[in-house]
Amino acid sequence: MHPGAGRIIASVWRRESARIVAAVARIVRDVGLAEELAQDALVSALEHWPASGIPDNPGAWLMTAAKNGAFDRMRRDKVLQEKLQEIGLDLEAQEALVVPDFVDGLDAARNDVIGDDVLRLIFTACHPVLSTEARIALTLKTVAGLTTQEIARACLVPEATLAQRLVRAKRTLRDAQVPFELPPPDALAERLDTVLQVVYLIFNEGYTATSGDDWMRPALCDEALRLGRLLARLAPGEPEVHGLVALMELQASRAKARADANGRPVLLRDQDRTQWDADLIGLGLASLARAALAGGGRGPYQLQAEIAACHARAATFADTDWRAIVAVYEELSRAAPSPVVELNRAVAVGMAYGPQQALDVVDALGSERTLQDYQWLPAVRGDLLEQLGRRPEACAEFERAAALAGNTRERELMLERAARNRTALS
Repeated sequence: MHPGAGRIIASVWRRESARIVAAVARIVRDVGLAEELAQDALVSALEHWPASGIPDNPGAWLMTAAKNGAFDRMRRDKVLQEKLQEIGLDLEAQEALVVPDFVDGLDAARNDVIGDDVLRLIFTACHPVLSTEARIALTLKTVAGLTTQEIARACLVPEATLAQRLVRAKRTLRDAQVPFELPPPDALAERLDTVLQVVYLIFNEGYTATSGDDWMRPALCDEALRLGRLLARLAPGEPEVHGLVALMELQASRAKARADANGRPVLLRDQDRTQWDADLIGLGLASLARAALAGGGRGPYQLQAEIAACHARAATFADTDWRAIVAVYEELSRAAPSPVVELNRAVAVGMAYGPQQALDVVDALGSERTLQDYQWLPAVRGDLLEQLGRRPEACAEFERAAALAGNTRERELMLERAARNRTALS
């Protein structure tokens, strides 16, 4: 019996599930069925690996098991020959897209990325036949490997609502016989906004996990960055694609400084900026410059990237130009208004103009339905109350934030801050 098999299987699944689902979806042309077959392979691993040992290449084992399951299912359905012919035609179509070196950059870039199954899976899950909410939920499930509970928290909706949304989305894609492919250039724009949205949600889940014992899930950040860079090659003239890549690169630059040696969160004001990745900062600023050169005005991702760039340019926390950040947040509020943006603006207002002015902004958000179970609302309010010396209220807010937090490290951080305020009162 292998003692650590369960933990290893869970780790491999988090890392490989998106590629497995994507590869199987290319065979069966059904995202829902592909997810089921990938889960079957996972169950098989859970049954066999504890007794037989971990394979030398566990990801390849799972991929093979899932693909074998796909072909077995196709044989049972007596459509193997038709599907194989369909796959052959698909491969021929891909080969036909290979173009000479002198063609424009967009077509050449498509040849580089068209074989990426995960990117195809994202565009399939983001087909216009689905609502925007369904596209986001399905992609987070199939690509990021998030649980229904985690996606519900990320989307600020009840878990039951999210579960129904996923079931309907898979059924809709199957019934509409949506092809498993990248959209042609003339159909790219209508899906791109949602694709960018889900790639950033994947990054955010890696940057601050909604649940579990780890503060961050670096593999998800890496995958989101990889996908973002592929999108930049696929659509080099789209400023918001470069804006998103810039935002992810600039935020990822802080990864090493965001947790201490024991994995506990380190807040921005306390981070050792010498640990920030200078190469990623350079790449992020270059991507931001490419977004500006593409023209069209500054969209939400470019604006968020500019905020991240303000932090990256500051040598210390005290050097941060908070008034400039407030101004960018005000522009972002006009471009993409949301309660979360307003909450983030409040933090910047507090740094630029004082905690009381920020608290007024936060208190105005208290009736926002979408923020009722959002742990960062009481967390921000607790921080502002602490700065104002209102420690009993701050303690209560941090305890409320801890109760809402799904991530263990996040919960521990909130409880520590509550305890610190309680100690200061004694």
